[in-house]
Amino acid sequence: MPAKKKPAPLHPDLSEVLLTEAQIMRRVKSIAGEIKAVYGDGEFTIIALINGAVMFTADLMREIDNPVRLDCIRVSSYGTKTKSIGTPQIIHSLTLDIAKRHVLLIDDILDTGKTLKLVCDLVRELKPASLRTCVLLDKKARREVAMEADFVGFDIPNKFVVGYGLDFAERYRNLRGIGVLRPDRQNAGAWATG
Repeated sequence: MPAKKKPAPLHPDLSEVLLTEAQIMRRVKSIAGEIKAVYGDGEFTIIALINGAVMFTADLMREIDNPVRLDCIRVSSYGTKTKSIGTPQIIHSLTLDIAKRHVLLIDDILDTGKTLKLVCDLVRELKPASLRTCVLLDKKARREVAMEADFVGFDIPNKFVVGYGLDFAERYRNLRGIGVLRPDRQNAGAWATG
């Protein structure tokens, strides 16, 4: 019997693949089911944290048949670093009126908890009927503030990951899976400019 061929690596800059595209898609479908169980057939507003949650949000929305409204908020928390820069900054806020609406806040990763807490606090000031949170990845080892998501895709170890919307210095978002970035690539100066 011929030896099984190893799958090609997701990207040469990764030291390991953490989640394949197939694993992510299966979990996205099951999260959609969990969300449906909570909201029933009712309308709700999705607020996506951009840019990181763009792919997750798009795939998740395609699995939900509820009437949904979509808005985006942009927050900067990493810049060109592999660790949070401290206090996240809101760069672009909401445009929809969410007062008395059910809101589902979607992010790519729950890490220190600072970003999700900041955005949750902002949304609560706008008086939604309810607020729930959904994250693709939960890195509990890095938590600095008390924050847990209502819906979680995967618990992951304390490793710096990229792909499927997650980036390092705005690179690797387009990878279909999620992998651990090699230490020698975790430096914004690792790429030649030009």
